[in-house]
Amino acid sequence: MSDATKSEPDETNGRAEEPQQQVPSESSHSKALHHLRLDIPSIEEPAGSKDEASEEERPPPLPPRPLRKASVVAPTPFPSTPTSTRPRLQATATTAVSRTDIHTHSFQDGSRETSAASKHLSPPTTSWGGWGSIRRSKIRDGDESASIRSYAPTLGTGGDVESLLGNVLGSEQTSGWDILNGQLEETGFQQLDDSGDEAILHDFDQEFDELDSLDASGDNEEKLLNQWTSKRKHFLILSSAGKPIYNRHGDDNLISGYIGVVQTIISFYEGAQDQLKGFTAGGARFAILAQGPLYLVAISKLGESDSQLRVQLDALYMQILSTLTLPKLTHIFSNRPSTDLRRPLQGTEPLLSALADSFTRGSPSTLFSAVESLKIRKSHREVIHNTLLQKRCGSLLYGLVVAGGRLVSVVRPRRHSLHPSDLQLIFNMLFEAEGVKAGGGENWIPLCLPGFNKNGYLYMYVSFIDSHEDEQSEEGGGASRHDEVAVLLISASKESFYDLRQMRDDVVEELERNGSMAIIKSAIRAGRFQATDIVPGTVLRHFIYKSKANVQFTMPSYEPHYITLLARRKLLSLYHNLHAVVHAKNAHLKVHHCISWDSVSLAWVTPVFELYCVAGPKANRNALAQSANKVVQWARREEERIFIIGGA
Repeated sequence: MSDATKSEPDETNGRAEEPQQQVPSESSHSKALHHLRLDIPSIEEPAGSKDEASEEERPPPLPPRPLRKASVVAPTPFPSTPTSTRPRLQATATTAVSRTDIHTHSFQDGSRETSAASKHLSPPTTSWGGWGSIRRSKIRDGDESASIRSYAPTLGTGGDVESLLGNVLGSEQTSGWDILNGQLEETGFQQLDDSGDEAILHDFDQEFDELDSLDASGDNEEKLLNQWTSKRKHFLILSSAGKPIYNRHGDDNLISGYIGVVQTIISFYEGAQDQLKGFTAGGARFAILAQGPLYLVAISKLGESDSQLRVQLDALYMQILSTLTLPKLTHIFSNRPSTDLRRPLQGTEPLLSALADSFTRGSPSTLFSAVESLKIRKSHREVIHNTLLQKRCGSLLYGLVVAGGRLVSVVRPRRHSLHPSDLQLIFNMLFEAEGVKAGGGENWIPLCLPGFNKNGYLYMYVSFIDSHEDEQSEEGGGASRHDEVAVLLISASKESFYDLRQMRDDVVEELERNGSMAIIKSAIRAGRFQATDIVPGTVLRHFIYKSKANVQFTMPSYEPHYITLLARRKLLSLYHNLHAVVHAKNAHLKVHHCISWDSVSLAWVTPVFELYCVAGPKANRNALAQSANKVVQWARREEERIFIIGGA
């Protein structure tokens, strides 16, 4: 048989197999490419040359290939991916859980509501080159969530703190923010409101009303218990033996059963060598602080963290020590563990209740562990400092001038400073409780300052100077307790009353002569500054700036947005939440940005300062960042006016 005859079956077989177009495996395809490179010259040879080759030297036939219009190109080590007929996805790469034009709203009961956006938004354009780095690029569209956004930049010790926030939050308005604003306009605030918080703060003005007395027959016991459980916050103090010492609402006979349950729970955990610090029950948070023979319990429905509640309990414990001192308290319970401590503490209930009520209303001083100072010029403050130094007596330990609950000047030993907790006890005694002011223009008070020395007493001479004494009305009304000037002179000697009284007279006379007293009274009447006085046209409604080095803070007036008691409690609750987030045990946040249904807030923490600011519900993020930057710059520039630097 001739070669021509032999070739017919090969061509026939090739044509018969060609329509199948089976894709070879990777190994066979690689072999095919190898033979293709070797036999390209033989393909271009004329047909007659094939007759000279023997069958043994003939390579096996090439596998069939699909017909292509394009010419053969240089082979590649991997097969090319065939074109897919699958339609392209509508979204680009993103970290979002759902599409940006669909809103899914989750509620506390577990239900969800899905709605379309109020306006069409193009898909976000995200570049993977800057993914994972906030400081390297600006925030792009689609990177922002619609509820809470937290950033954690790193602040170097020598960095420019004024520009840090601008790099993080000073970008242009993003589509995520537009989505949220669009949803607020479409659904209204009420659907985004947390109804639980509103129910908790309902009738908050009645929180401080005293409960009725329990009838001898006990017929109104159930009514009183309902009133007691309706309170948002309780403070209980009891001994380790279960004896009640103090409670803010209700008498001991009414809540003795509850005190017994609390004491049993605490004792159970102590018996298991596992100290109980807190638990949640009935929608309230229970925080427990054990101090020697005393148990202090806080029950709060206001959303405060355990650490914040324990700071408040520690302040109540310090109030007890300021009356008894630690050695005396230890001696009482070491001799008789079942001692009723209410008798030694008789007369201090108004001080404890005033302190507890300040925590319920919201106390920035307690929350930030800092003192607020009166804003006056540096030169004016130096004159007051020098007056205290020049007129001081030999037995003086601390000398303070206080105006409207804010510190004006301090003279102290060189190596001793007043702890903020001690100042809080003094201010609570002078400006919150009614007992001291009712005693007249001057008072001589023995007290213990636990932050200074919890083992002994100091003696404080207090003299009030009415800031409106030259502006008495025809009815004879004087100044309120928050508009008064007080001179506080503290000594370690109980025989120094007359020396301190003479020093008080000399100091007041000199302050009147050099005009400092008029400056202090004028600053009190002017009140706190407004946020718009610092940043004209700002979106900020309120802020608190704390200087860590000076352990002092400053803030604007509550007016006009937070006039009522309820509005101020909401504001302080927001500050509590911001403070809890940035100071959580395992948190490393420096900037926390939060969006709620009625406000936009920001917490900014650095080694130098802490800033907490609040704006309206539709505040622009860029405007909020710029206002925060300007507040920091103002505070650094006016530091010697708003803070007491060093003291006298």
